[in-house]
Amino acid sequence: MTTSQLARLVASINSHDARVAIIGLGYVGLPLAVVFAEAGYHVVGIDVDAPRVEALNAGESYIEDIPVERLKPLVQEGLLTATNDFAELSRCDAVSICVPTPLRKTGEPDISYIISAANNIGANLHPGMLIVLESTTYPGTTVEVILPRLVEQQPELNVGEDFFLCFSPERVDPGRTDWTTSNTPKVMGGVTANCLKAGVALYQSAIERVVPVSSTESAEMVKLLENTFRAVNIGLVNEVLLMCDKLGLDAWEVIEAAATKPFGFMKFTPGPGLGGHCIPIDPLYLSWKLKTLNYNARFIELASEVNTSMPRYWAQKVQDALNDAGKAVKGSRVLVLGVAYKKDVSDLRESPALDIIHLLADKGARVDYHDPYVPSFRYDGMSMTGITNLVSALQKADCVVVATDHTTYDWRQIHQHARLIIDTRRAIRPHTFEEH
Repeated sequence: MTTSQLARLVASINSHDARVAIIGLGYVGLPLAVVFAEAGYHVVGIDVDAPRVEALNAGESYIEDIPVERLKPLVQEGLLTATNDFAELSRCDAVSICVPTPLRKTGEPDISYIISAANNIGANLHPGMLIVLESTTYPGTTVEVILPRLVEQQPELNVGEDFFLCFSPERVDPGRTDWTTSNTPKVMGGVTANCLKAGVALYQSAIERVVPVSSTESAEMVKLLENTFRAVNIGLVNEVLLMCDKLGLDAWEVIEAAATKPFGFMKFTPGPGLGGHCIPIDPLYLSWKLKTLNYNARFIELASEVNTSMPRYWAQKVQDALNDAGKAVKGSRVLVLGVAYKKDVSDLRESPALDIIHLLADKGARVDYHDPYVPSFRYDGMSMTGITNLVSALQKADCVVVATDHTTYDWRQIHQHARLIIDTRRAIRPHTFEEH
């Protein structure tokens, strides 16, 4: 049975007869679905969001990294379809789980979306099926959460013999064009050796390089190490900024000079705080897991403390700058440039710009914002519409806060029209250096 099921699946993959399902059609799932469809597989995307399913079936992209020109031909050729019917899984040879894994307000991982996906897969599990979890989570989730639910619903099927289960962490950086789903190396861990063989066979048919590791737990830990590395180093340079501020030094000058060292240093830059789908959240999965083992992940906790304090630091900088100009923050008009968590995307998740807006509004400031990628938003109880006449808003503002350094901004123009600027990204320095 072991050889026959694995051999059948691999043969189906190699002949591109395999039918692939993607659960979750967001910033991870849709690009993955497109890559598999472009490789010649028939792909069905499954999502509970009806408008998203409708848009995809019409060939309309809602993800910036996937242009309509790339998506529409795949839909028209029948290589990519979408549905909210999980019964479609019964006709699929492989399924990748790309659902969100947010943190609860208590700091615990919310794996309810993973559990729901596992339950739906279990109800449709059949011999020869490959399941790959891509959602970021704590080490042990694949074997402790997904596997028992599959076995409970289909007790006659054995993992590694009748079906195959893997973990392959997503590595998506929205807005990048140099490293994409297809050319970013893909880590793969299997519950068994046969599981790993099945996962590698599928993914290497659509992705340039697959990196196998010894277990699903190792693959889960890889993702958390990657993002913890970034969170800790960003926390370090953010604290360097705070220290340089106390010492009367220019943190960016110090960092730029340090970056000239050709070995033993990797450049990170300070900013308004952490945002996005991974870096502010993922390390806390690991911290939570270690707490259950009576271990305190000190680096993670300290980095999180520093990074989450940055919006308050910058709000205080606005208040101090206005005070130096003879104005109270209460009643002052403040314009925030950029609300997305990083430049050249529309993603608001965990954006520190929103925290800055909240803090300034709480101090009584009249806050407006401008973002070429976010004309309006409703997020976490806040609803705002961006201004459209940027020059006029710059001239009217008592203070301008650069929160996101979109490349479409004309920094020289902003410097020319703004009376007072708090630049959390140091975006304007290169354009004003020669003027001073």
